[in-house]
Amino acid sequence: MATNSRIPLVFPVRRCKPEFVSPAKPTLHERKLLSGIDDQQTLRSQVLFIQFYRYDPLMQGKDPVEVIRKALAKTLVFYYPFAGRLREGDNSKPTVDCTGEGVMFIEADADVTLEQFGDALQPPFPCINELLYDVPGSDGILNCPLLLLQVTRLKCGGFIVVTRFNHVICDGMGLKHFMSAMGEMARGAIACSISPVWERHLLDVENTPRVTFKHHEYDEVDAATAAWPSDSNEVQRSFFFGLDEVSALRRLLPLHLRHCTKFELLTACLWRCRTIALNLGPDKKVRMLCLANLRPRSNLSLPPGYYGNAIVFPAAVTTVGELLRNPLGYAVELVRQVKASATKKYAKSVAALMVIRAKQLSSPNVACSYSMSDLTGMRFEDIDYGWGKAVYAAPAKVVGVSFLVSVLASSSMAPAISLEDDLFAEAQVFSN
Repeated sequence: MATNSRIPLVFPVRRCKPEFVSPAKPTLHERKLLSGIDDQQTLRSQVLFIQFYRYDPLMQGKDPVEVIRKALAKTLVFYYPFAGRLREGDNSKPTVDCTGEGVMFIEADADVTLEQFGDALQPPFPCINELLYDVPGSDGILNCPLLLLQVTRLKCGGFIVVTRFNHVICDGMGLKHFMSAMGEMARGAIACSISPVWERHLLDVENTPRVTFKHHEYDEVDAATAAWPSDSNEVQRSFFFGLDEVSALRRLLPLHLRHCTKFELLTACLWRCRTIALNLGPDKKVRMLCLANLRPRSNLSLPPGYYGNAIVFPAAVTTVGELLRNPLGYAVELVRQVKASATKKYAKSVAALMVIRAKQLSSPNVACSYSMSDLTGMRFEDIDYGWGKAVYAAPAKVVGVSFLVSVLASSSMAPAISLEDDLFAEAQVFSN
């Protein structure tokens, strides 16, 4: 479960001037409403996603920058809201103004090879601010590009794609739909294999909004409760969990819990470890926010191409003393219970809360909360722009949320074969 140490890697990146890529064909100019789930205050953020690709001799003479730029323009014909801008609507509810202005695109070259990143690709990545240039004035939630992409060629013939997306317009699965379509266009398709579906009303609030659940993820907290421990120093680390590590953790559980999912097991373990590191008082309340994907819920009937946010953040609440005094199984039970609460009725209740509390909503108390998102089933590494599957594909930075992702064979240069039980969590940890 130990992290991999590495020698700091520094390399120069030469970038071209940022440009706008618009849809390859004229698209509708209209205003599109977002759902109450899209409007969760926690989603008003920008998220970075990174993909590494190795050189493929069969693509000799093909420029990944040009291939992806053209594929992006073609994809925006179908996903044209991405080419618009988010505006503030009535009652502070954001809407998408489908202007066709385009997304921001950057062409770059780096004096580094894929091999120099090391045997195991993992965040935090060196020179990430060079691999995605933060164009001044582009990182706002409103009135800014909804996507920013930088494609960086490497000396070895491989390349890196870093995407920053506005979380209000889509979630991780929505981004996967979009990027998979880009891959299809890059490989010569003329249409998306899964047609994009807007239909945000499917997760919207009823005519008379009613909050029917207790939403601990949005508990209001005072300034003293929200403050970080004064002696904490937050850092980002990646922890690997193979068969041996997972088996060792399972042996700590009572028999009736040993068939829990790896997500439940690792979330419970990391929640306890993080709480210990925070060194909080025993009576302090702590929360575990489970980023739950609503798509698999059979009673929602979301179309396969739905790319809006379909996630909620149900939270378990306990005290530091209860979490740490009890065995690991106590935390596992809390995680299982909070996962089970993510139903259609819960989603409707969240949407109602967004309407009722509107602009007064604050983000969750991250200082005393732990959030985990499971990306292992999304298979971002399958996105293929013509150079084969990605060597690595996952969020590039951890900001307030830990991610559980699949990893490939032990070496980043090994064949791209997923190992079902090899996982790692990108986590924020604390040191004194």
